[in-house]
Amino acid sequence: MDPQLFRRTMGRFATGVTVITVADGESVHGMTANAFMSVSLDPSLIVVSVDRRARMHERLRLATHFAVSILAADQKPLSLHFAGRTDPTLAVTFVRRGPWAFLPGVLAEIGCTVHARYDGGDHTLFLGRVEHLAPYEGEPLVFYQGQYRTLADPVQV
Repeated sequence: MDPQLFRRTMGRFATGVTVITVADGESVHGMTANAFMSVSLDPSLIVVSVDRRARMHERLRLATHFAVSILAADQKPLSLHFAGRTDPTLAVTFVRRGPWAFLPGVLAEIGCTVHARYDGGDHTLFLGRVEHLAPYEGEPLVFYQGQYRTLADPVQV
């Protein structure tokens, strides 16, 4: 299988954009991820897929908790920052809720305990049991074909 063809084909699936965080004492470490989805309603489970080469991989491997911040349409600079394109002028703050650290102004906060870890080839699938939820109003940041997008008006059926 050609890896570039695989990547281009998977890019045809539009996703939201999240930042995954792990709080370690006073420090917070984060990573942009769009390989995220809900898994189960009962129990409430989500999964995030993380490249084994990512710095965040080891932090998640050792963590007992992690947080997911679902980004709003105006939060592209935060997505870029946590994807490794840091902007020294960007002031990054977090909202602490128990063992979790969330970005302010997001569409949703999802706080998890690590439920399981699964091998996924060159990635690890981190299954999180949802312990905290907070949805907010707004428009999502979308990623499609390697570019950030926003939603168009809803299609009338």
